[in-house]
Amino acid sequence: MYEIPQVDLRGQVSETEWRARIDLAAAYRLIVLMGWDDLIYTHVSARIPDTEHLLINPFGLRFDEVTASNLVKIDIEGNKIDPDFPFEINPAGYTIHSAVHTARHEDQCAFHLHHPDLIAVASLKEGLLPLSQYSAFALASIAYHEYEGLAVNPDEELRLQQDLGSANFFMLRNHGALTMGKTIGDAFMHMYDLIRACEVQVKMQHRSDGVITVPQAVIDGIKAQANVVHTGVTGGQKSWPAMLRRVKQAYPDFDS
Repeated sequence: MYEIPQVDLRGQVSETEWRARIDLAAAYRLIVLMGWDDLIYTHVSARIPDTEHLLINPFGLRFDEVTASNLVKIDIEGNKIDPDFPFEINPAGYTIHSAVHTARHEDQCAFHLHHPDLIAVASLKEGLLPLSQYSAFALASIAYHEYEGLAVNPDEELRLQQDLGSANFFMLRNHGALTMGKTIGDAFMHMYDLIRACEVQVKMQHRSDGVITVPQAVIDGIKAQANVVHTGVTGGQKSWPAMLRRVKQAYPDFDS
């Protein structure tokens, strides 16, 4: 009950896979550090570059127990690559990830959370409002998906893909949200912006007057700006090393 299997894959996988494992394990630890976790639920999944394999958390472990080695390697259908690997995945959570990774092959990471402010804003008819710079980043590339219950129905995958389209910010009605990124760092930064936007909106929910919104013309032009600030060499990948240092300081064993 208290002991979990110990796995050490250092030196047993490619350098590319090990790098992806370190980044994804760091993402799980950051979720805890940021106060975004939901017991053992929600998921961040990542494609191993130059392969058709994905990494995802071992179901049943807290996010502060996820390490580079115990992440589960699966195919796009959720089957373990190594049947003898001592951890399983959550099939209910994987439906969403299978859908978005199939539709968005160019993106490495899908970052899914149940943060209360994400759920609150996703459950409003008007959804995310243009109340902050954070919301402007998200509104430049946002989509919505209606709630269909626990994500265990394979038929929902097509609707998820159609609703997501090319968006990087995906509001799941009554459920939470998901962000996509070409790297794990990019997906993290997208989620950071989205949560901040939702937190601001929830703080302002009782204000009916005196609210200044971001002009639509700014939102229309901000996607190109966001691509410079939040993605690529000067964006997600600029902030990501700092996040790795934060994780290493708090959890020295995460990359084992």
